[in-house]
Amino acid sequence: MKVKMMAITTIGWIGTGVMGNSMCSNLMKKGGFKALVYNRTKDKANDLVKLGAKWCASPKEVAEKSDVVFTIVGFPNDVEDVYFSEQGVLKGIKKGKIIVDMTTTEPSLAIRIHEAANKLGVAALDAPVSGGDVGARNGTLAIMVGGDRAAFDEILPLFQMMGDKEKISFMGPAGAGQHTKMANQVMIASTMVGVVEAMLYAAKAGLDVSDMINVIGKGAAQNWSLVNYGPRILKGDFNPGFFIKHFVKDMGIALEEAKRMNLALPGLALAHQFYISAIAIGLENLGTQGLYKVYQRMNGMEK
Repeated sequence: MKVKMMAITTIGWIGTGVMGNSMCSNLMKKGGFKALVYNRTKDKANDLVKLGAKWCASPKEVAEKSDVVFTIVGFPNDVEDVYFSEQGVLKGIKKGKIIVDMTTTEPSLAIRIHEAANKLGVAALDAPVSGGDVGARNGTLAIMVGGDRAAFDEILPLFQMMGDKEKISFMGPAGAGQHTKMANQVMIASTMVGVVEAMLYAAKAGLDVSDMINVIGKGAAQNWSLVNYGPRILKGDFNPGFFIKHFVKDMGIALEEAKRMNLALPGLALAHQFYISAIAIGLENLGTQGLYKVYQRMNGMEK
């Protein structure tokens, strides 16, 4: 779909949680944009309002007054409501504008949003991110994008205010961004299992776990999760950069997509079960590094 070049002065932002708050803040600070914000829990938008954002009463109101609308909410049903309800984005968005869903959600839902938007003369992108709360704060997220290529080119400077320019990629048609994020989550799921098992092994063997992380984090076993989450675990910091409950949602989507494609992913299925165990013992609101607590309990190593 062709997008008419426009001067972007006002952004709409829906979803001001752990990730969205920092991402919108970076656009306001770096780009000088006026911002209209909405969140289901109004208090979570207070920091952005203090920065100068204007609170709106609904996603529809945000869309009516914005050049580009960004959304990053929790679950597919939240995305569905934000876009398709009577007070949703698609009821308020104007022809020629752009909508960008940065939630990790179902590829099929991204396609539905794209098709509905295009019927209104609106360009749509699915642009999930990776990098957690640290990446959101520092503006170094990886952003994987599907949808209208012209719209991607139009707002690439905005993506570059939220992410590392070397990690922002247009992946293809609608849904391609979400499929790329699913591949990302498949990789992280098994990697987190390896991280916590390596740390518990080192602890049981009497090693200084911090030294272990420093050594193997520079070798063939080097990975983002070990280097970033390992030190947090050692400090007892299980605050969410990304909630366990949202990670379970993502793995569930990936497993459903794999089933649809007749693809067996036993590593993902196993990691999914470990994280389901985390929810079963009440850890759903911890960060993904909270898997460590599940393993501690399994091995009788709780402090």
